[in-house]
Amino acid sequence: MTDMEYIKRDIYLQKLIDSRLNGDVKVVTGPRRCGKSWLLTRLYKDYLISDGVPEEDIIIVSLDLDDETNQSELADKDKLKAYLYGKMTDPSRTYYVILDEIQEVEGFEKLVNGLRNKDNVDVYVTGSNAKLLSKEISTIFRDRGQEIRCNPFSFKEFCTGRTESLRELWQEYYTYGGMPGLRRRKTKLQKAAYLQDLWNKTYITDIKDRYTIENEPALEALADGLCSSIGALSNPTKMTNSLRSIRNIKIDEETVKKYLDYVCDSFLFEGSQRYDIKGKEYYKSFKKYYCVDVGLRNARLNFRQQEITHIMENIIYNELRARDYLVDVGMVASREMRDGKSEYIQYEVDFIATNGIDKYYIQSAYALPTEEKREQELKSLKKIGDSFQKIVIVGDDIASYTNEDGIIIMGLFQFLVNTDILK
Repeated sequence: MTDMEYIKRDIYLQKLIDSRLNGDVKVVTGPRRCGKSWLLTRLYKDYLISDGVPEEDIIIVSLDLDDETNQSELADKDKLKAYLYGKMTDPSRTYYVILDEIQEVEGFEKLVNGLRNKDNVDVYVTGSNAKLLSKEISTIFRDRGQEIRCNPFSFKEFCTGRTESLRELWQEYYTYGGMPGLRRRKTKLQKAAYLQDLWNKTYITDIKDRYTIENEPALEALADGLCSSIGALSNPTKMTNSLRSIRNIKIDEETVKKYLDYVCDSFLFEGSQRYDIKGKEYYKSFKKYYCVDVGLRNARLNFRQQEITHIMENIIYNELRARDYLVDVGMVASREMRDGKSEYIQYEVDFIATNGIDKYYIQSAYALPTEEKREQELKSLKKIGDSFQKIVIVGDDIASYTNEDGIIIMGLFQFLVNTDILK
């Protein structure tokens, strides 16, 4: 048994099972090395075989150039088509076609749509970059594409098979993150080197290879800035000014916007938009940016900035996204008297998490050591005024309780380990 085999990734596996034979192309997206291939070629394949599908009816092609099992000679569309159709010769059988890193094939769209149109073929593909953007999947696959986003290990998955205390595991997780390849690296030096190598040789190189990067120092500095300021409100104008004044890099705002799109489209960062809770409208220019994996973020900064409050906020954001919540940054305004004057005060709510049915207002507070600090964290939630659940997640390992204002105070480990706790 390998390190990966006992981490079942049940959330993602169940999505594949629920989507089986539904007529859509199942598109598994996410950052490189987060476990997409393992999910399809091992976990889902094992499920299909256990459900009675003959192994020869499961056709897997790996086009990942960095994978030792890659079949890069099939990156030619015509060769790939001939290979696949040569294996699907019996119209009475159902074939499951899994194409790993399909974006390596120029013109893959027509080929995959042709497979999807066959009644006896169920198609699954993976992709790691802008050629399979969420916003373009419906267009590429003619409204018959279904995205399944795969992420690095959650804290619960990370703890699988481990015997250390939750506190020890948490310290390791918030330092090195949840990239699956870390399970094969035993020392701190090996883990750090793996993450730094992954960032530089895979993510940044991939961006440079796939786009015309006119100003590489600016791209690198932008990534550094995003890593340093996770959880801080920003916009392209602010980033441009920072690159000019602090880094002395000449760059225009339009280029910064493009580079922001590149690092997000490559699944390095996600932006969470600011939302006026009472006004019910978005502030389109301002977002908070979070790294898809805090280990990658820490490695990029050479493990120099270990601010646990910001890292915890990033991990909570990633956990909410892995649980299929849309996550916005909340703002609630209130007119108050201060020093005898009426002032318009804005209070921030870290997260508004919605899934189409439920909505939660969530504050991340590593510690509430004083009554003043506690009141500060609760004030924004108390200002909201609607009936949706309000939650404060604290770094202490505590049993959850509801205070006199109806706000739930919840321990971090409770939230991370119990995936149904919000329900």
